[in-house]
Amino acid sequence: MRVFDGLEAIDPQLEHCVLTVGNFDGVHRAHQQVLAQAGLFAANTGGPVVVLTFEPHPLTVVAPAKAPQRLSPREEKLRLLAEAGATVTVVARSEPGLLALEAEQFVEQIIVAKFHPTHVVEGSSFGFGRGRRGSPQLLRRLGDSFGYDTHIVAPVTLSFSIEPDETVLVSSSLIRRLLLEGKVRRAALCLGRAYVLRGTVVRGHRRGHDLGFPTANLAVEDQLIPADGVYSGTALVDQRPHLCAISIGTNPTFGDGVRQVEAHLLDFDGDLCGRRIGVALHQWIRVQQRFESPEQLATQLRRDIAFVRAREAS
Repeated sequence: MRVFDGLEAIDPQLEHCVLTVGNFDGVHRAHQQVLAQAGLFAANTGGPVVVLTFEPHPLTVVAPAKAPQRLSPREEKLRLLAEAGATVTVVARSEPGLLALEAEQFVEQIIVAKFHPTHVVEGSSFGFGRGRRGSPQLLRRLGDSFGYDTHIVAPVTLSFSIEPDETVLVSSSLIRRLLLEGKVRRAALCLGRAYVLRGTVVRGHRRGHDLGFPTANLAVEDQLIPADGVYSGTALVDQRPHLCAISIGTNPTFGDGVRQVEAHLLDFDGDLCGRRIGVALHQWIRVQQRFESPEQLATQLRRDIAFVRAREAS
């Protein structure tokens, strides 16, 4: 996949492309559906599937207090977009001048002038232009004037209940809420994969090592960290998965007060300090709790590890 940093970097011109525009945070199932539809049009036209996305999230510029926590850092998002079918991604800088364009100006000056698309593919909740006032209906109407076809993809819904009528629309905001509630399995259903935290392993207090359960202390940057608790999952080291028990919280037994992400890799012997790894969260196991002694904590850790082995074997 080709990546252009900034609208001015587009070279050569991306004419006759199939374009989709959005933040694509998480590149979840609904995003994947949009890209799959774009791929079908591109197969017919012979043009590339082009994604126009924004860095940082536009709300960090126009309303910083409302800016959401990220599901996928920039490089992770680019990788996921490529996997979902994008052949070109243009990363536009979220500058005030660009974000102040009215919807009609955005279509004429950006979509048409910069990309010359044959098709524009978006989700049903797509908003664009200043204040996201532009709608799919406006996008379609302007397409009639500027010579591109507009295709609006139906939302992706999932049912988390035994009641067939209780469905939810897959969205980045829903996934954030699920993760903040510790519901990583439901978040994974929306994402189409397990949620992965990425960061560099840093030196910790080595308390886990002293208890017989060494942990990789992950310094996570610019990414939403799920609710406190203990989770089962896998740690991705050199693209190889290793079963692990993951602790998110403040180590109440030792009273640290600093929120950390720690992963104990089962049957792993090696020093990961300074390495960048990913930790995929599969299932919430239990709440964080304070134990009366390190020995009681060690006993609980053995139970957690037994749960991880049983869960991943099933």
